Amino acid sequence: MDDSQTLNTTVGGDTTAIPPEELDRLTDDIVAAMKSVYDPEIPSDIYELGLIYRVDIDDSRKVAIDMTLTSPSCPAAAELPAMVENAVASVPGVSEVKINLTFDPPWDQSRMSDEARVALNMW
Repeated sequence: MDDSQTLNTTVGGDTTAIPPEELDRLTDDIVAAMKSVYDPEIPSDIYELGLIYRVDIDDSRKVAIDMTLTSPSCPAAAELPAMVENAVASVPGVSEVKINLTFDPPWDQSRMSDEARVALNMW
């Protein structure tokens, strides 16, 4: 995601028992984990493609992720959510991961970061 986009990260409501430094580290590590997951047919990671819509971290460090696919008929539909779940579950401090696959709103190329556009020669 470029600087004009931000990851919609919420933490168990407006307040959290997670210390700010730990929350920052956890958020950074979760983003890094998501950036390690690539759609097998696209040479850009799912985070930069804009497939991640929301990440919620609750006080018990359970992570809920709303994500989408480039299309409902994406050939990687069966494997990408599991890949994201496994990557985020490997982050130290994360107790559980739940993936919610959604197509509302539908993904489009405007969600891609500049980094993804360069990787896909879209300039």
